[in-house]
Amino acid sequence: MRASQRRHRVIEVSADRAWAVVTRADVLHHWFPGLISCVVDGRARTITTRTGVSLVEDIVTNDPLQRRFQYKITGGLFKEHLASIDVIELGADRCLVTYASDVDPATMAIVLGGVMEEALTELARQLEADAGPALDAIRKEP
Repeated sequence: MRASQRRHRVIEVSADRAWAVVTRADVLHHWFPGLISCVVDGRARTITTRTGVSLVEDIVTNDPLQRRFQYKITGGLFKEHLASIDVIELGADRCLVTYASDVDPATMAIVLGGVMEEALTELARQLEADAGPALDAIRKEP
């Protein structure tokens, strides 16, 4: 059985600024709770949790025009999984970030809903403070 969860957060930065972090698949572990690393190889991202579990994700959408980032977890605890992160401009320095997951088994939706909420809170904290490990990683790029 499938289930869905969606969380959203208004963040007081430009949509472009929020998108710059969301679109960087390799920095997710800096704002998503419980992750210690992300390794990207083409369209595949391998995440490792604090408990040592590694999951492979397939990046299926990275659309800068719609500001939509989607990925699927392939295997592990999930029969099916699709996550979508959308960044919607609300004004020059304000945006709405939505994070949704469709999953099977349905019980995983409850777990994901909580961590998606925490992830959006941490993303907003770093962006609004203009400081934090996700932004540091992006700033180190040549």
